[in-house]
Amino acid sequence: MSVTNLHLHTSTKKAEHPIAQLVSAVRQHFTLGLSKDYQWRVNQLKRLRLMVVENQDKLASALYEDLGKGEVESWTSEIGFVISDIDHTIKHLKGWMKPRRVSTPIVAQPGKSYILPEPLGTVLIIGAWNYPFQLVVAPLIAAIAAGNHAIIKPSELSQSTSALLKMLLPKYLDDNAFAVVEGAVEETQILLAQKFDHIIYTGGEKVGKIVMRAASEHLTPVTLELGGKSPCIVDKHIDIEVTAKRIVWAKWMNAGQTCVAPDYVLADAAIAGALQEALKKAVQECYGVEPKKSKDYGRIVNKRHYERLVGYLENQNVIFGGDVDPVNRYISPTIIREPSLHSSVMQEEIFGPILPIVTYDNLADAITFVNERAKPLSLYLFTHKSDVEKKVLQQTSSGSACVNDGFMFMVNPDLPFGGVGNSGMGAYHGKTGFDTFSHLKSVMSRKFWLDVPLRYPPFNRFKFTWLKRLL
Repeated sequence: MSVTNLHLHTSTKKAEHPIAQLVSAVRQHFTLGLSKDYQWRVNQLKRLRLMVVENQDKLASALYEDLGKGEVESWTSEIGFVISDIDHTIKHLKGWMKPRRVSTPIVAQPGKSYILPEPLGTVLIIGAWNYPFQLVVAPLIAAIAAGNHAIIKPSELSQSTSALLKMLLPKYLDDNAFAVVEGAVEETQILLAQKFDHIIYTGGEKVGKIVMRAASEHLTPVTLELGGKSPCIVDKHIDIEVTAKRIVWAKWMNAGQTCVAPDYVLADAAIAGALQEALKKAVQECYGVEPKKSKDYGRIVNKRHYERLVGYLENQNVIFGGDVDPVNRYISPTIIREPSLHSSVMQEEIFGPILPIVTYDNLADAITFVNERAKPLSLYLFTHKSDVEKKVLQQTSSGSACVNDGFMFMVNPDLPFGGVGNSGMGAYHGKTGFDTFSHLKSVMSRKFWLDVPLRYPPFNRFKFTWLKRLL
């Protein structure tokens, strides 16, 4: 090709999309190596913490506008959660970054072996609308800790929180290393067409498959947090009142729009009636006789999800709640009994304030019920009996499990959070998040002063005998 033709070719080339340019610029900045430094990472984490602390009122307002979240719930499940995560990460980061010594076999002596964490590069964080702040910032904390740059794509359904993140992040973090891209399907598709070094997506299975297919084009590793129908098994050997309160807390936080919320209850037939009444009582204690007036009870995120949830109530045995208001996208805490197992409410993840109760006669039936369905993100069990606990945990599979409570495991940063099977792949939180966004490089370093000739050709019977003993 001539120089003239080359010039004509490049001058008529279609301009690169601004999103592609942004990703390219962030990736190029990573090559400077600034984020490999411990102090750079800590400074960015401290700046992120400052952003949260200085803007917590704005964040709470955005969360209320998007989901009707009350002040306390916004703090405990999003704002305070993130601050605690940052503090834990800063406290342990220096230790996480250190080389991890492992043993060295005799055949490789003298030498040492270790695992060296290093940044992956530039990561893409695609958040979800139900916890629109926490579910982008918590992965961001892990990405920063591991020394990466990041592009953040908040959910377009939580518009107020998305816009606030877009405004705040460049003011506090290095805007050469971190950027927020707003938008919907088109913008997400453009992002997924770019080369990243890791992608983390929180959301539904359908989009999760799209993300994974796009990532495969660049051989990009993915972390997928996809949810599913998390069962709550209630044994007959329980404290009924405490059990009911904890189920209510876990189920109706954020109006049930939580990926780890109990999706349905499997109750021992011997206590199902008593549990039902205890649940009603606990709902009223938490949210009052008219939950619509409670400052602590949220709203459904948009009209589409509201109509989806209302559709689940058709032809069901609603024994509590069932009040709806389309103008305010309100659905009261609702309990249904013995729904058809073929109905939508038992076939699809509910992701809303509807709790089906299904009874079982013996524990084996409950375990079979769980195992006949896709592996859930979480499993809950309420029982006094250690043998019941052991049996359920050994004979079922789930991303996480909690005995005698709701999703309290989320407050422990030393417990990985992630799914299994259809509920997701990969995990993060705490050191697990640091490792997820790191390449754990294997290193062996040897000395020159002893060089045993056994491994070098030409080989003979003597060398072969000793090699078999040593290897």
